[in-house]
Amino acid sequence: MAECTTLDSLLEMGFDRNRAEKAVAHTGNQGIERAMDWLMEHENDPDIDEPYVPPAGNTLGTTEEQSQSPTETSESATEFAEEGGDGRRPMTEEERLEQVKRLEELMKVRQEERRERERKDEIEREKQRRKQGQELLQVKQKLQDDEMKKLADQRRREKMEDRLAKQRVKDKIARDREERAQKFGGGSSSTGLSSPPSEAPLQSPPENQGAPPAKKDYDDCRIQVRLLDGSTLSTVFKAQEPLAAVRVYVQMNGANGQDFNLITPYPRRMYTDLDMEKPLSELGLVPSAVLVVTKK
Repeated sequence: MAECTTLDSLLEMGFDRNRAEKAVAHTGNQGIERAMDWLMEHENDPDIDEPYVPPAGNTLGTTEEQSQSPTETSESATEFAEEGGDGRRPMTEEERLEQVKRLEELMKVRQEERRERERKDEIEREKQRRKQGQELLQVKQKLQDDEMKKLADQRRREKMEDRLAKQRVKDKIARDREERAQKFGGGSSSTGLSSPPSEAPLQSPPENQGAPPAKKDYDDCRIQVRLLDGSTLSTVFKAQEPLAAVRVYVQMNGANGQDFNLITPYPRRMYTDLDMEKPLSELGLVPSAVLVVTKK
């Protein structure tokens, strides 16, 4: 019985002839296992099912073989037959079936190994995708944190600027108060500050209790302000301070950024922008008064 070649074994196992011929050719006809490995590695090639075309170099070998004389060809064939092909004895039918069975089992093992490799590769790719996803989330979180930090810094700057602006208003009010005291009261400010200690000796003669002591008692003015929400503010101003000082005090402590008017309920009077420059004593708000905040 003739020996079963690698090509015959592949065809016996169910491989297509084009695939089997390519496997035998590309592995140099070095055995069934090498051919099977090549088939499993290249089964997804786009040209795997196309007919095998031998390289151009093989044509020379074919021509040389054909150039041999019939006598040499006959002698070589006789020697090959006597030696049993390549020196090995022909396989029996049982041996051929056993070889096919062994090769099929080997092919299953190789396919299982390939599936295991593909599974591991897929797991590794999934790990890489998850790692990239986590890195992307970390980058997004960092960008959000940076943005929140910028917003917080901006808010702190705005609050600081607002405090500085309020402080500038307070400083301006203080300067205006001093200028008005010097302009309208002359030295009365200093005398007003030093007068309380000297009141005790002046009170001894009853005939000196007249208008001057009453006027000194009104150097200060207590103002109570009723806000829009019904709550009240109360503080003391100098009698010579402008009404604008009261307005700034209300803006800083209870206006919540809203524009408003100041009025007195009894007698009812709404104060205008011109009134804001007038002293409290001139507006009749000394020694005490109640002002009501109304919306503009």
